[in-house]
Amino acid sequence: MDEVTGAQLIAEALKSQNVEYMFGIVGVPIIEVAMAAQAAGIKYVGMRNEQAACYAASAIGYLTGRPAVCLVVSGPGLIHALGGMANANMNCWPVIVIGGSSDRNQETTGAFQEFPQAVRSSIYGRPGATYIDIAGDMVNAKIDRASVRFVSCCPAPPVSQADSREITQAVRLLRAAQRPLIIIGKGAAYARAEKEVRELVEVTGIPFLPTPMGKGVLSDDHPNCVAAARSRALLQADVIVLLGARLNWILHFGFPPRFSPHVKIIQVDLCAEELSNNVRAASALLGDIGAVVRQSLALQSTLPMNYYTAFHHISELLPKDCIIVSEGANTMDIGRTMLLNYLPRHRLDAGTFGTMGVGPGFAIAAAVLEQTQKSAQRVVCIEGDSAFGFSGMEVETMCRYKLPIIIIVINNNGIYSGVDPKTWKEMEKMGDMTTIAPPVTLLPEAQYEQVMSAFGGRGYLVRTVEELRSALQESLDNTQMPSLLNVLIDPASDLFNYLQASRISTYFGAI
Repeated sequence: MDEVTGAQLIAEALKSQNVEYMFGIVGVPIIEVAMAAQAAGIKYVGMRNEQAACYAASAIGYLTGRPAVCLVVSGPGLIHALGGMANANMNCWPVIVIGGSSDRNQETTGAFQEFPQAVRSSIYGRPGATYIDIAGDMVNAKIDRASVRFVSCCPAPPVSQADSREITQAVRLLRAAQRPLIIIGKGAAYARAEKEVRELVEVTGIPFLPTPMGKGVLSDDHPNCVAAARSRALLQADVIVLLGARLNWILHFGFPPRFSPHVKIIQVDLCAEELSNNVRAASALLGDIGAVVRQSLALQSTLPMNYYTAFHHISELLPKDCIIVSEGANTMDIGRTMLLNYLPRHRLDAGTFGTMGVGPGFAIAAAVLEQTQKSAQRVVCIEGDSAFGFSGMEVETMCRYKLPIIIIVINNNGIYSGVDPKTWKEMEKMGDMTTIAPPVTLLPEAQYEQVMSAFGGRGYLVRTVEELRSALQESLDNTQMPSLLNVLIDPASDLFNYLQASRISTYFGAI
């Protein structure tokens, strides 16, 4: 008969749940548990105080997503560990505390079914500490291995999404915001949502502020990080997105005078009890942070794009060796930070004189030079709709000489900003447009792509992210003729101009 001890079964049960680390201070009756854990391949770290052991075990849970074990004796040992357990619960970090207690009569064969439940309790829903009490006589008791039934490893927590109505409300709040701010908490780090958070920041262009343990989800040197202007950012923001962050003492509880009394909070959290804590959320999104951000981005992609959405997807497709020509107000300003260059003399824009209309001429020169040198580098001319109007007829030149220039017109119906077609029609009913139409407006949704098509080039009317990516990829694949992408964006998209790193101080104060 192959006999195993209770200590061995404890260790093997933990190992079967992918528990890899154990911290603690041994004594009777749990010395054998630590030894058995080592034999099972679990790394045991002997500490000098149970409180520190519990801190260490909970940190493993945060860093890996699977709980570690804090092994303590009963009485004072368990009491010392309580501080670490409380800290783990407040931080929402999974940890399993195992304590040895005095002997008692217990049916041995059923005791080890508690370990999968302990792991599940520590990582499902709100992560935190769980405690298992091991009777002393169980540690060295023996049983036939054949009679032991191990439960399969507890799977990763299910990923939950937020209510779609709340997602819609959150997107509406962000689109109406004048000074939005994203606060990245350690919940986003625990959720491993860095990819989704990065896309949210770069698609929307919204600045972000990390909490102390939210740092690193996005790099501190990211151009949208406003940590250096923390106080002004909190005070001036009119809509704040909390990603796994709580309005506690670290964030001044969300109260004035540190926050605007009129600020609207969009809160994303895995724990229902955290929603609307201290400040009532204008939109409360209960769910996994990564999944909720993906929901928001999916809805955003069905709405009119803004500069940041368009530039984010353009930048993902442009070759690193392409020559970028850029002009326009918002188009050139925002493009300077989002459309990156990797080689010298590969960017041409309005320059020192701030001249509009230079784009097509610059692009033609670069394309002629490229043809002569046979460098195979693409020339991409990114124009605001106003800027394109200065020299737009040069597309005939491009078609005449078959220069495969890609023109991308970022069309917001105006100079800086415009109006939508419905508003334009309402204004036409009011009388003479020369006295009514704002001077910055242009004809809504002008079909600039047809100018290119008229001369034999490829024209694309783009409204969605999918259309943008498809049209740009087709244009990059076509090396025989020029293309023009007329990208229709939200006419009010200039509202986020302050997100430029060079302009943050205008809205958030001098640093």
